[in-house]
Amino acid sequence: MLHLVTHPLVHDCLAELRDACTPPERFRVLANRISVLLGAEALRDVPMAEGTVETPLGPSPCRRLAADVVMAPVLRAGLGMLPGLLELVPNARVGHLGLQRDERTAVASQYYAKLPPNIQDSYVLLIDPMLATGGSAVAALDVLTKAGARHLRLVCIVAAPEGVAVVEKAYPNVPIFTPVVDRELNAHKFIVPGLGDFGDRLFGTV
Repeated sequence: MLHLVTHPLVHDCLAELRDACTPPERFRVLANRISVLLGAEALRDVPMAEGTVETPLGPSPCRRLAADVVMAPVLRAGLGMLPGLLELVPNARVGHLGLQRDERTAVASQYYAKLPPNIQDSYVLLIDPMLATGGSAVAALDVLTKAGARHLRLVCIVAAPEGVAVVEKAYPNVPIFTPVVDRELNAHKFIVPGLGDFGDRLFGTV
């Protein structure tokens, strides 16, 4: 299920992230900012609990987050979105997924997975900035569902139509939150026009 995030601040960040002249230090700031905005949209429907809070002038009814939230970044690019999402939900638990894509076949294989226990009732955000072929996203969703996750959503910054189609076919009930679906994948399986290699631009390894 594709959810296009149309907020103006998201697209303002995206424009600068795409810019080939944006240096790594600024890229990190923008990745953090857009992650907060996308995360808020992805968590729009999490359960809330009614309560009361004492203000300086007396009691007031309030609503507080009542769900356990798990952030699951795909290494290494997903790490660039994690700080912003943890600003949003500081008590979220964090899992890490290591997936290596074969550059020749574009097939993803798992080399690492460390997830929190008991995630059956958690709201799990799979964090993968670039949804290209969809292979890594589906492999990550496989790992999470095998671990018991039921409330899954995928958060990415740029998607390709090919990747969206692959994820929707394998996991039709998992919402995909992204601001944009770009034109296509090129022969090297990079999103066009995209923003380049997210991890390389984030860590300055271009």
